[in-house]
Amino acid sequence: MGEASDAALLVVRLVLGAVMVAHGWNHWRGGGGINGTAGWFAGLGLTRPRLQAWLSVVTEIGAGGLLVMGLLTPLACAAVLSVMLVAGLLAHRPHGFFVFKEGYEYVLVLGALALALGAWGPGRYAVDTAADIAVTGWAGAAGALVVGVVATAGLLAVFWRPGRTT
Repeated sequence: MGEASDAALLVVRLVLGAVMVAHGWNHWRGGGGINGTAGWFAGLGLTRPRLQAWLSVVTEIGAGGLLVMGLLTPLACAAVLSVMLVAGLLAHRPHGFFVFKEGYEYVLVLGALALALGAWGPGRYAVDTAADIAVTGWAGAAGALVVGVVATAGLLAVFWRPGRTT
């Protein structure tokens, strides 16, 4: 990989990581805080909504921080993919494609970017690379995809009860 590609991967990791940290921070401290986030999750049919709110905060801030550092990149990508799958399926899918209509366009882009980053790897400017633990290519993409989908399926199987608000 060349210098420009490594710089581009750094930018992608920093931006996606910062977006996820900001999203997690907003679920925790913004607007209605953790109680508002819990209420929103309850409205989506998730049981144990306060737990869901905290899990989203920890996952989003944690995955974002890992991406910024370039540490455990496929796992961080899996976490982003899982968050975007849950959001896309429960909150945005019923509204169609376009984000300006509350559709899934935005979460689709972030999820696809996370999956692609799993394949590309973290690039040269990353803790994974410095520690010689970078997983890239099909293995990185498959790891991100499998872990992300399994985590999403597990969360939905255990906690999603459509039509139920508590």
